[in-house]
Amino acid sequence: MKFSELVQKLGVEADCHSEIASDPEITGVAALEEAQANTLSYIEGAKFAAQIETTAATVLILPMDQALQARATDRQISWVSTREPRLLFAKVIALFYQPFRPSPGIHPTAVIDPSAQLGQNVTIGAHVVIQAGVTLGNDLCIHPNVVIYPEVTIGDRTLLHANCVIHERTQIGADCVIHSGAVIGAEGFGFVPIPEGWLKMEQSGYTVLEDGVEVGCNSAIDRPAVGETRVGRNTKIDNLVQIGHGAKIGQNCALAAHVGLAGGAQLGDRVILGGQVGVSNHSRVGDGVQAGAQSGIHGHVDPGTVVLGTPAISYKLFLKAAAVFNRLPEMHQSLKQIQKHLGLGEP
Repeated sequence: MKFSELVQKLGVEADCHSEIASDPEITGVAALEEAQANTLSYIEGAKFAAQIETTAATVLILPMDQALQARATDRQISWVSTREPRLLFAKVIALFYQPFRPSPGIHPTAVIDPSAQLGQNVTIGAHVVIQAGVTLGNDLCIHPNVVIYPEVTIGDRTLLHANCVIHERTQIGADCVIHSGAVIGAEGFGFVPIPEGWLKMEQSGYTVLEDGVEVGCNSAIDRPAVGETRVGRNTKIDNLVQIGHGAKIGQNCALAAHVGLAGGAQLGDRVILGGQVGVSNHSRVGDGVQAGAQSGIHGHVDPGTVVLGTPAISYKLFLKAAAVFNRLPEMHQSLKQIQKHLGLGEP
């Protein structure tokens, strides 16, 4: 693909420059340090400026930075400049790569209950099991070995990767992606203590994934005893995430790997949780909250807050506390000397 053709296909307003009169051919995309001739890469900011001098990329996506643009021009590297280089790079990748998607059709080994309703142009792979009362939308793709329990509804254009399981009382919207090994709508962890041990509380509620939700490999979103577990529109969930029964997640949230939400936890819109963040049962996390990796959230977090640590506290306060923590042995020695000088004995 020619550089000029690529810019035209992107259809974005951006500054462009080509030092090569022949209009360079682009054959693919690559990371900056791995780029070769005829590939495109990107630079997100000035801290990567030195890599312009060493990269072999033929084309770069640059920020709106004249100094970076000048360095690329000096090396005869063609470039396109935009306010969001990473976003534009993501769009370029989509021009060169499309995920595998089989042609529409139903594999002869699939087992489909006669009562199931299938939309138009569906793709159903080998050894898929679709049970009674299931409703599938149009242009839906189901890869091999997926199991869909009774009375499940799945919207248009949703993609189910191999070996995921969708349990009963689950509603999945349009344009969702469920990755391999994920389990949606399995019964929540509900047991009532009794003198003999534990009484199992049946999980009769619903699991709802709104449009555009993506669930990573081997993640689990549980069904509650009553009511619903709900994941809001366009929320993205990484691999190995546990969403407890009755949890509510707002729109446009992002949950990194190993996040765990206990039953009844609630996240507002645009919440970002780093890896291994834990949210205790019935905690309330406001809109726009960001929690750093391994934070432990207990109780309420105000909207727009950035937190870190266990229990989670303000990010700025955590950094101050961490700095003091590193000095504790020295401070302890100083305290012992002061107490000895004052005749107060050991602390």
